[in-house]
Amino acid sequence: MERKFVLHFPPTLIDKPIISELVRKYDLQFNILKAYITPEEEGNLVLALKGEEKNLDKAVNELEKIGVKVQFLKAEVKMIEEKCIHCTVCIPLCPTSAIYYEKESLSVKFDPEKCIACGMCIKACPTKAMVLTI
Repeated sequence: MERKFVLHFPPTLIDKPIISELVRKYDLQFNILKAYITPEEEGNLVLALKGEEKNLDKAVNELEKIGVKVQFLKAEVKMIEEKCIHCTVCIPLCPTSAIYYEKESLSVKFDPEKCIACGMCIKACPTKAMVLTI
C-alpha cells in the first residue's frame, strides 16, 4: 500500500533523521516528492510511503507523537485530454515534472504517479484540462 503525505516539521525536528529511522523501523519505502526547509523555522516534506498498512499506521502515529503535523494527500489531479490544447503553460509550473512534453506525439502528457496535487497546473490551464478530484 502507498500513501502520500505532507509533513510539517517544527524547528526542533528539522535536523533529525526521522524519516530514515521510520523507514528502517517499519520496513517502508519512501519517495520524496518535494521538500522545503527553512532553518530555525520549519520543514515541509511531501512524501510517498509504501509498505504494509499496519506499518504505515505505526509510522504516522510515531510522527504525530513526536510533534510532526501529518496531512494526508487524498486529492488527485487528473488531465482531461480532450480539453488539452498542448500549449505547455503547465509544464514549467509543475514542481515534480508530472507534466511533460512528449516529442514523439507532440503533446503534453501527465504522469499521475509523480503528481503531488499542488494545484499549480489547475490555476494555469487556460482550457481547464487539469482538474482536482477528491
